[in-house]
Amino acid sequence: MVLRIFGLSFAITIVSLIVAFLYGGPEALLLTLILGILEVSLSFDNAVINATVLRRMSEFWQKIFLTVGVLIAVFGMRLVFPLAIVWLTAGLDPAKALDLALNPPANDAAHFADGSPSYETIITDAHPQIAAFGGMFLLMLFLGFILEEKELTWLTWIERPLEKIGKLDQLEIVLAIGLLVVTAEWIAPDDKRATVMVAGALGLITYVVVNGLGELFHTDQFEEDDEDEATEDAKPARSGPSDLAKATGKAGFFLFLYLEVLDASFSFDGVIGAFAITADPIIIALGLGLIGAMFVRSLTVYLVRQGTLSEYVYLEHGAHWAIGALALILLYSIGTHVPEVVTGLIGVVLIGAALVSSIIRRRNEQAKELTAA
Repeated sequence: MVLRIFGLSFAITIVSLIVAFLYGGPEALLLTLILGILEVSLSFDNAVINATVLRRMSEFWQKIFLTVGVLIAVFGMRLVFPLAIVWLTAGLDPAKALDLALNPPANDAAHFADGSPSYETIITDAHPQIAAFGGMFLLMLFLGFILEEKELTWLTWIERPLEKIGKLDQLEIVLAIGLLVVTAEWIAPDDKRATVMVAGALGLITYVVVNGLGELFHTDQFEEDDEDEATEDAKPARSGPSDLAKATGKAGFFLFLYLEVLDASFSFDGVIGAFAITADPIIIALGLGLIGAMFVRSLTVYLVRQGTLSEYVYLEHGAHWAIGALALILLYSIGTHVPEVVTGLIGVVLIGAALVSSIIRRRNEQAKELTAA
């Protein structure tokens, strides 16, 4: 099972490292490997969240996400996205943007001899709006989870009180907008305040629209399925989906779209962080895209196929807390640089703690069953 799921990722990793070596020698190979490890460490929480959504989708839409979605993640976010930033912010056409990326100034300078900014400088200058958009999208995802009522809680001492105040309608939007205002007023540079507000608002709007459409068609589909089953079996319709119900049609499409936007939001910190290591788009595409994205895909498949989220029940909670931490880090990084290792470690620690808690809970339940028997 493990070899079948991760085999393709290992094969692509070997090929990517060989290509990197042929492209730039030992240095390019090492940088590609470092970027691959960086992406996997930063995206473990992404894989957990992907798995929670993916298991709600039909087999058809799962395959679409694991094929088309991965291509979008690899080439769209890790290669085209940085180039698109240069197209939009520097006013360059695609060919010139690619030429700028492949031909940096001598000695890794921030500007060329004529004073024009380098590819890396343009990407770095665009960080505030990227971080604002991604931070607000991820913050809404975190708040939506942590403020809703749940049968099971992990950090009960804080999650239960948050669930109580979460009964206030649209509280997550109020909190998100409030934090965006604080970020723009006290964290963002003076010349970026308006940009941060606009980008953050777009991130919030994107979450509300995509998530809302997904829930709308998901709910409508389940209501139709339940009515059909009630008619056939002469039983009253259930309230909510059954464990076997899977999103298809429009519901599946919007969940797919939701996952793509979610993956893009997670990718922001990895793409920006990559420029602290190298500005070469080919190395970034090989490390972040092929190696990193493929391992995240394999990890997502493993979590779904093995039923890991059902077995280790606090993993989803830990991933959402990691998302909340990442959202705050993205917003804080608008004004102050945050080392990528800090971002990665916070996610790993939170998910690791959730895993340990899940194992302890599982053992306690098994002990109770043995005692009762």
